[in-house]
Amino acid sequence: MDFSIAAILAQDGITSGAIYALLALALVLVFSVTRIIFIPQGEFVAFGALTLAALQSDKFPHSALLLLLLGVLSFIQETAGVLRSSERRLGAGRSLPLAFAKFVLFPVALVLLARTVPGSSLPLVLQVLLALAIVIPMGPMIYRLAYQPLAEASVLVLLIVSVGVHYALVGTGLAMFGAEGSRTTPFSDARFEIGAMTVSGQSLVIIGVSLALIVALYFYFDRTLSGKALRATAVNRLGAQLVGIGTTHAGRTAFTLAVAIGALCGVLIAPLTTIYYDSGFLIGLKGFVGAIIGGMGSYPIAAAGAILVGLLESYSSFWASAYKEVIVFTLIIPVLLWRSLTSTHVEEEE
Repeated sequence: MDFSIAAILAQDGITSGAIYALLALALVLVFSVTRIIFIPQGEFVAFGALTLAALQSDKFPHSALLLLLLGVLSFIQETAGVLRSSERRLGAGRSLPLAFAKFVLFPVALVLLARTVPGSSLPLVLQVLLALAIVIPMGPMIYRLAYQPLAEASVLVLLIVSVGVHYALVGTGLAMFGAEGSRTTPFSDARFEIGAMTVSGQSLVIIGVSLALIVALYFYFDRTLSGKALRATAVNRLGAQLVGIGTTHAGRTAFTLAVAIGALCGVLIAPLTTIYYDSGFLIGLKGFVGAIIGGMGSYPIAAAGAILVGLLESYSSFWASAYKEVIVFTLIIPVLLWRSLTSTHVEEEE
């Protein structure tokens, strides 16, 4: 291997690692706030990419119908909660019109827009925004329907629920998008020559957007009231409840951010690789490796671990392409052994 090949592999590794870093941050965020290992994170990578691909090929994105279904179920759940509330005589029912607009009217508007407006006629930025608008609201709806009723359950129960949601979304993805893979239009076709190495504009877009999003998340958690509330919930869930921070709202916010990151990652990588309905699971697992390196609690270490995963995957594909996935996932074993030997074991409170 000469220097030029090593540089090309490093570029590919950093590009992939930037995506894995975002997914690792999303997984750490969800786990620290809700204690949920968000296995379905990868499905939203595929949903974001395939929804955009459908719009660009002038096909109706059936993910909009999934959003409408989730919205209707969320509205039914909200209505049932209001009817059960002992405060309904004090005006609790006044929230129903707002819930109807949020859970039903908004998805209906997106369905009509996706059906009537040819996606290919829209500028690329609007195509991306429409795809994200369809996918991102699924996050808090899925939290509301699948996780919120079990918010105080053990980590094991929440993990089992995550596995169930993952399989449900994979099957739904197959029904919505079919077994064929898709690619999308790149954000940039530019090529930059740096010595013997060629850097693609799309790679620079991915790295730039990833860095910008990481900085934005830092300022969100450090400078905004809702971000500080999420941090407080992550540090001490019971303490956050005692000082008036709504952990239910924190969970929905964490899921919204995680799904937004996942869908954006799908949009970013779709021009570089063919995405299938089940491609997101493997991509999400590599982000999970980075999150494990960070102990599911440290954002900087998780991001650095995800970059390491990207570089390891890239160089493994050169030296032993048939075993690159094995090499990447084997990285979890020494990390878990080291953490098992160095961490203090605490029994989970019931």
